[in-house]
Amino acid sequence: MRVSRFFLSTLKEAPAEAEVASQKLMLRAGMIRKVSAGIYSWMPLGLRTLRKVEQVVREEMNRAGALETYLPHVVPAELWQETGRWDKFGPQLLRIRDRHERDFLFGPTHEEVVTDIVRRDVRSYRQLPVNFYQIQVKFRDEIRPRFGVMRGREFLMKDAYSFDVDREALMRSYDAMYRAYERIFTRLGLRFRAVEADTGAIGGFASHEFQVLADSGEDAIAWCPQSTYAANVEQAEAVAPPHGRAEAREALQRVPTPGMTTCEEVAKLLGVPLERTAKSILIVAQDRVHMLLVRGDHMVNEVKVGKVPGLAGWRWATDAEIRAATGAPPGYLGPVGLPEGVPLVVDRSVAVMADFVCGANEPDTHLRGVNFGRDVREPDAVADLRNVVPGDRSPDGKGTLEILRGIEVGHVFALGTRYSQDMGATYLDASGTARPIEMGCYGIGVTRVVAAAIEQGHDERGIVWSEAMAPFAVAIAPIGYDRSDAVRTAADRLHDELEGAGIEVLLDDRGERPGVMFADLELIGIPHRVTIGERGLKEGSVEVQGRRDAAVTRVPAGEVAAHLRERLAAGAAR
Repeated sequence: MRVSRFFLSTLKEAPAEAEVASQKLMLRAGMIRKVSAGIYSWMPLGLRTLRKVEQVVREEMNRAGALETYLPHVVPAELWQETGRWDKFGPQLLRIRDRHERDFLFGPTHEEVVTDIVRRDVRSYRQLPVNFYQIQVKFRDEIRPRFGVMRGREFLMKDAYSFDVDREALMRSYDAMYRAYERIFTRLGLRFRAVEADTGAIGGFASHEFQVLADSGEDAIAWCPQSTYAANVEQAEAVAPPHGRAEAREALQRVPTPGMTTCEEVAKLLGVPLERTAKSILIVAQDRVHMLLVRGDHMVNEVKVGKVPGLAGWRWATDAEIRAATGAPPGYLGPVGLPEGVPLVVDRSVAVMADFVCGANEPDTHLRGVNFGRDVREPDAVADLRNVVPGDRSPDGKGTLEILRGIEVGHVFALGTRYSQDMGATYLDASGTARPIEMGCYGIGVTRVVAAAIEQGHDERGIVWSEAMAPFAVAIAPIGYDRSDAVRTAADRLHDELEGAGIEVLLDDRGERPGVMFADLELIGIPHRVTIGERGLKEGSVEVQGRRDAAVTRVPAGEVAAHLRERLAAGAAR
């Protein structure tokens, strides 16, 4: 491909609204152009990379035994009403009506549609297992789309759905998809981790996220360097301290703390470590106010709170509810004197605390030297309520945890019978008994993979692609293409030879100055660049430099095509 026949439109500076590296670089490189908030056009350069990701995904899905389909974008409301998601999905769901005033939606995901197909067509266990997948545009009406295609409203997604006869067979399908995802992200040249994750609103009993490691990632990942343990912070278990509760040593004291509403402020005033303070949080669950206690240096994990028996569907208590239960404003709450009608649920780390500091349920006042059993009743429940932090013991007992940042690019779920029961998707077993089909679903954000790869692979000059994702494998940069017959002839010959060998090559035939040409080619991240100039040709050589290389390699002009084929083959083998 010649630049004169391509559409290469680069920018020196990213638009002011661009927030993260991938958004800035994709706009500067001319990969995408904004149409509306969270909606982008994919330009020829960007589409080449997008299609490469799509092809790797398709190849590995086919290899894993999944069958490609194409399901409708517009879905009748009745299917989603059967599972309750028409009302539960929330404002992200784009609802539309046709000319007959019938309700439809633009599919953000397709569990209902594919389950409807299976319940109509599958009758016998002999027809199972089956796994359908598609690569299709989705739409979710994000309240605040941001970060370019990282969190857009319209995006390209691969979603797959497996159907099996029982839980054991489902987990075989789940494992096959898990392994396929490992192959996909490995082939794309990404550094990633598969982490245990919460099933969330989609339901089910098991799930793993595939996270591309990047400092700019929105997700926090807990992992153990001494073992294979890895989990999303929402899911990672904070194990109970190995020691029991110490004996009380201090007398209960009231301490004036005017205007001090945070544990940090109070700990500093009293000269005590932050981990000796306790945060009191009031929530409402099952129409009752509950008090939660976590250590002052820990953060409440909202997902874990919802998993505590009796706290499903909880919400934060209002100021009025807080004052009615404790007589104090937020910032001064504590468990001492808590009414019997308010259950007390404490984190595992709080349950072993002695002589701790907490609010006194009075404005501008805290208590120190607080102890369970003496000053405050024993908890009604002890549970894992917090986010893990670096240095926590790994749940597998094999080391301590560290925290990484990641970008979720894939997610696999073992749904079980969540959708098949709601929609009556059954099969007849060998004895003729009707049984619900066990289901799994598996998603990859194809557009997000592109952005995540840039977040992980870029420098001050631009994008640094892996060879598997690069829009072109080789760039030819001829110095003086418009002025030197020798340079033009050598560049054209190399372009044709590489193209004839099936190598994707981009020849910059614009006749631009070297600085402009190099800046554009480095910005768009082509892995290998060949620089051809008159001086080098007189010496019988050209310069070859990898996008990640600090130095150039001089190669005889007649051997450069063979040299590049070797480099590309070596890169593909890695």
